[in-house]
Amino acid sequence: MRFTKHIFICANTKEGGKPCCGAEKGMALVEKFREVLAEKGLKGSVRAQRSGCLDACKHGPALVIYPEGTYYKNVQLTDVETIVEQHIIQNKIVSELELTF
Repeated sequence: MRFTKHIFICANTKEGGKPCCGAEKGMALVEKFREVLAEKGLKGSVRAQRSGCLDACKHGPALVIYPEGTYYKNVQLTDVETIVEQHIIQNKIVSELELTF
């Protein structure tokens, strides 16, 4: 596998004022994840990228981390360091942000 972990951050936008992650800082989260991953020396082994809709609009901004398939809800820019430190580096789910279906 090329990447040890892959972070898909919803940056989808919808017309008509419908709730969507893109309007709730989706691309800002992508950039913040990339910045923090680079600072931690993880660029190249962990990838953060924008995704289309993750069907979690009412819980957004949302993201999912593979290979575990862990979804996170209401992710803010201030949560990025915690997610990288706990989930990416320590392999521990950030339970207060975890989205379960």
